Amino acid sequence: MTLLLLTGCAGSGGSKPPVDDYFARDMPGLPGGAQMSPVDNPVLALRGLRNPPPAQVRQALLVEHQRWLGTPYRLGGTTRHGIDCSALVQRVFAEAFGLDLPRTTTQQVREGEAVPRDDLRPGDLVFFQPPGYYHHVGIYVGQGRFLHASTSRGVKISSLDNRYWRHYYWQARRPLDDVHLAQRLDDAPSDRGEG
Repeated sequence: MTLLLLTGCAGSGGSKPPVDDYFARDMPGLPGGAQMSPVDNPVLALRGLRNPPPAQVRQALLVEHQRWLGTPYRLGGTTRHGIDCSALVQRVFAEAFGLDLPRTTTQQVREGEAVPRDDLRPGDLVFFQPPGYYHHVGIYVGQGRFLHASTSRGVKISSLDNRYWRHYYWQARRPLDDVHLAQRLDDAPSDRGEG
């Protein structure tokens, strides 16, 4: 058996053994041993088509909804014992995407770029001007719905087409496009304290 293995090695004529790592393969037709990069990987491209960035961001937001569901609204609150709308937005972006947003709606409304209502994507911030002193903010999750901390029912998902929210809708902002948000999912902190 040992003789057979030695014969196989000696008979290889000095050629390289097959490489199992796709990215360590030489690129065909390029001199100097240029190698494949992860960007060139067609498998990753196909995987992305099956679960595009908006779907990844939406799924992450729905997971955050489940984590925060049942948390009551509390003006100035930042924990599961009670949270206000802008703190929920800040916590969700930090915990799901590892992205630091400002604490208040006044600051958050200046983040990113303005987005027309008919171009909303999961991860966009939606702002409202209900009666009273305070503005309201939520995170668009897709399909005409947004995640927010409601003053009457706590953390929930509501419809933008609800008569109340449609009437007081103000504007939307995109702090980061969905492609970059989806890329940040892997980099987000894994330790999600109960806070």
